[in-house]
Amino acid sequence: MPLTKITSSGIGDDSITSDKIAAGVVSASDVADATLTGAKLVDATITGAKIANSTITSEKLLNAVFKFADESSTVTSIPLGGTLKFNGATLSGDTLEITGGTSWQAEKTSGFTAVAGEGYFCNTTSAAFTVTLPASPTLGDEVSIVDASGTADTNNITIGRNSNNIQGAAENLTISVERAAFTLVYFNATQGWVLKNK
Repeated sequence: MPLTKITSSGIGDDSITSDKIAAGVVSASDVADATLTGAKLVDATITGAKIANSTITSEKLLNAVFKFADESSTVTSIPLGGTLKFNGATLSGDTLEITGGTSWQAEKTSGFTAVAGEGYFCNTTSAAFTVTLPASPTLGDEVSIVDASGTADTNNITIGRNSNNIQGAAENLTISVERAAFTLVYFNATQGWVLKNK
């Protein structure tokens, strides 16, 4: 009598490899729930091209681990329900919120060093102060400044160049216009930080 079924106990670990399974003979309905775990999958064997659209829902990912690979092949594991932030996007639970753009910070009332990608509401009601630009900027870095209190005409906001040029000059930038709002973007060593909006 021909052998028609083999139980899992009759199959040794690692004895069935992908090259021993004909394409299309194993479908999702043939795999019992919770039988395929991360430990049973060789790294990088399941790619986006092998997953049909809409087949993996959030219900299928309970207690799963997301893996994100960057261009240097470094992998970070994030448990479902945790929070992941990258390039202005936030992953919390099963929802990915893309916000992008400038990361606006709380009101500033005294001098500070700016961080690329951030925007600042400056309040000089009490006194003038200096916003120091990042020390080692790269092409495309941006910093946004707003005279939120409308007092820069009385108490100026100084933009400290931090050894880099501003608008091609080795000089700090003084903001003395009420309600001024602008973004500086870094170009190169010669021009340094240039105004994105004029």
